[in-house]
Amino acid sequence: MAAASASASARNAGETRLVDRCIDAAARGPATVEAWRRQRRSLERLPGPLADELLRRLAARRLLFPSLLEVFRYSVEEIDLSGNIAVDAEWLAYLGAFRYLRVLKMADCKNVNSAAVWTLSGMGTLKELDLSRCSRISDAGIKHIVSIDSLEKLHLFDTGLTDDSVMLISALKNLQLLDLGGIHMTDKALRSLQVLTQLEHLDIWGSEITNEGASLLKAFTRLRFLNVSWTHVTRLPPLPNLRYLNMSNCTIHSICAGDSEVRIPLEKFTASAASFGNIDQVFSSIEASLFSFLDMSGCSLSNLYILQKLKSLEHLDLSLSRITDDEIHYVANIGMNLRYLSLKNTGITSQATCVLAGTVPNLSSLSLAYTKIDDSALVYISLMPSLRVIDLSHTSIKGFTRVEANSEKTPSMPPLECLVYLESLYLEDTVLADEVIPPLASFRALKYLYLKSDFLSDPALHALSSASNLIHLGFCGNVLSNSGLLQFVLPTQLRVLDLSGCWILTGDAISTFCRHHPMIEVRHELMQELQQNRGGTSQVHKSKQLLQAKAKAVNISADASRLSGISFVDERIKYSREELMNIQDLTGSNLVLNGVRLRPELRRME
Repeated sequence: MAAASASASARNAGETRLVDRCIDAAARGPATVEAWRRQRRSLERLPGPLADELLRRLAARRLLFPSLLEVFRYSVEEIDLSGNIAVDAEWLAYLGAFRYLRVLKMADCKNVNSAAVWTLSGMGTLKELDLSRCSRISDAGIKHIVSIDSLEKLHLFDTGLTDDSVMLISALKNLQLLDLGGIHMTDKALRSLQVLTQLEHLDIWGSEITNEGASLLKAFTRLRFLNVSWTHVTRLPPLPNLRYLNMSNCTIHSICAGDSEVRIPLEKFTASAASFGNIDQVFSSIEASLFSFLDMSGCSLSNLYILQKLKSLEHLDLSLSRITDDEIHYVANIGMNLRYLSLKNTGITSQATCVLAGTVPNLSSLSLAYTKIDDSALVYISLMPSLRVIDLSHTSIKGFTRVEANSEKTPSMPPLECLVYLESLYLEDTVLADEVIPPLASFRALKYLYLKSDFLSDPALHALSSASNLIHLGFCGNVLSNSGLLQFVLPTQLRVLDLSGCWILTGDAISTFCRHHPMIEVRHELMQELQQNRGGTSQVHKSKQLLQAKAKAVNISADASRLSGISFVDERIKYSREELMNIQDLTGSNLVLNGVRLRPELRRME
């Protein structure tokens, strides 16, 4: 049975790869597209998922155009054109005729306006429509959209709607998700939406909703997601099914006003840059056993005693807060469940890592960027065995320690080698030097490494050649020379080399490196210029060609100097058009024009 299952899995994987190659070949280029687009009947029979993928790749490669959409009319079910500024009324005229379209995403399509969406009116199969950040969608456009009775998900944030058009949305009784973020709707508009009893997801960040309007939210008995960030809301009514709440940049007094006995089954709470009136009351309303995600980045809290009861937390973001070493024991008390911890831009020191060591055995991501930690913290970090991602950027990490001021340097990086799951390490804007980099090459699981220091140069890059599993190497802003780049022996698995900010490198060196390693994605400020000149020469070569052309022009000028005493007259003015055509047919080299024999210097060379 197991062998049969394995064989079936292998067969399915092979079929998937074959299908993927076929789709990739079909979207190879304009000529390929033109060859198969005539086979309309075959395309109409193409299964929906395959048609969706083919269209997606065409869009990604900028091979999609309005009239080509017609061949997908009977097969495609999902279309994502987000960010495509070419999409306009002509595109929508074709899209409106699609027979089985369920999902249409046009976020950031700046040329889509209210008149253009008229063609979508009454589409009976459409379940999801995304017009986010289409600023030209106004009240007039909503009149067309509300005729699509089948809609279950509607994204309209950052559009030009007003209260009047928001109230029209109440006609879409099947809505389960409604995103009106960034629209200045008021309590009046929210009151009209109470009839949407199927609503599970409501996003009204940045609106003019007040506590009075928030009290109406209890009508949405199935609500699981609510975003009221950047509003005047300070209190929420009991919402018994709420799982995710965002009240960032709000002043929070209560999330279960009027009923202190109710416990909300909240799983995720984002309160970035929020302030709390009574933090005990807020968190006492949450069912602690289900609560797994807390983002309090940017909060001005300096006491985190509320964390004592939140033993189920897996994700904790305290970046940009006032936390110091004195409060870190509250974090350590969370213990076994904590997976993600960000202490970025806080007042902690290496002492905080000492407190955390041994208490968070399942922590997989730790950010200590922009803190006061130094190399002494690395020993304690190495005692967090499950770490996969570590961010030590903008810290005082040097890569070595000294017992005394004048004693020998002791490398500080080797202890991290025992982190057998470590995949990503960020060491940007530190004071690392070339001599401390070699130990990093022996980190067996390391796939993503980011290094940036004023003291790193060619030897640091070369030391990483033996990092066998490295996929992405960021070597930005370092003192890397042309020869250092060209002599770099690539790690066997490397796919991306980011050299942004390496100001010594020239276009010729980067171009040569790219020719030698065509499978590597190189990132640098000169890459755009090099790509533009891919069919020709680099700017340096262009300069050389320009100099050669100028030299040639000088030589020609010198050869012609002996003719400087001769005055030239355009003899063609003496002839009519017909006479000129007759003269053009003559081939004699010593041509006599109107009885005048040309001087030897002016005769055509045979």
